[in-house]
Amino acid sequence: MSMDTDTRADIRNPNRNIIEVIRTLRPELRKSDRKVADVVLEDPRRILNATVGETAALAEVSQPTVLRFSTAIGCNGFQDFKIRLAQSLALGTPATHSVLLDTDEPEVVAEKIFDYTMTSLDWARSRLDKAALHKAIDILAAARSIEFFGFGASGIVARDAQQKFPLFGVPCGAQLDSHQQVMVATMMNPGDVAFMISNTGTTRSIIEIARIARENGASVIGLTGSDSPLASYCDVPLVVETLENTNMYTPTISRIAALVVIDILSTSVAMRRPAEDQARIHRMKRQLSDMRKMQPI
Repeated sequence: MSMDTDTRADIRNPNRNIIEVIRTLRPELRKSDRKVADVVLEDPRRILNATVGETAALAEVSQPTVLRFSTAIGCNGFQDFKIRLAQSLALGTPATHSVLLDTDEPEVVAEKIFDYTMTSLDWARSRLDKAALHKAIDILAAARSIEFFGFGASGIVARDAQQKFPLFGVPCGAQLDSHQQVMVATMMNPGDVAFMISNTGTTRSIIEIARIARENGASVIGLTGSDSPLASYCDVPLVVETLENTNMYTPTISRIAALVVIDILSTSVAMRRPAEDQARIHRMKRQLSDMRKMQPI
């Protein structure tokens, strides 16, 4: 099934990882352009120092085909393509090389998943808005209470965030049921923080909860995977873009990245707490460590 115009335009966004763009667009390309795409995906580093003519020879196509390929994937010519290719490779092992095959042995599966995860986390880190991160930490550090909202995989992130309430230093809740979410959001007040978690940022009920919480005076922070509709209902949108692949064999990178951001936020807030609060956290961790030790019989 071919892509619609909006989807195709989004994929060709100049800020996207060009290797992922090629992998995604490959089925849509002309047969000769796909030959160029295959050469690039097979060994992208080899193309960095190749000329148009050398690339054409490797793909067994004409030089005009290489130029057409560059334009087809959203680049302004071959040089622009090579610049974006270098930027993608600078992030680490190309995520394209981590696509799993039915013939892969367990050790290969392990290597590919680690590569894909680390590359995607590097991508998310490079695109995280540091100013928005600072604003979110300021709001959380001043919060009277924090409620985390999410469904499905985002609900798992909400639960993890709620468990870090000793670091946030204030009462925290995790609301995963839609009815409970409405009840809690309706009862929020100025000084409270509603933390919305949705990778797509398009879930209608999550957007509605954000609206309700904001109307009641709560500060709203959104953790989402793109500049989505949810962002317009948030005081601070935190966009954590990953190289998500919906292939059934790939791991949920977006959830891993979201968990990392929760760690960043909770740790940063804890570091702002008074010395006595930090001392209590250290005592709590020591007590937990003692509980994990095997007791003599």
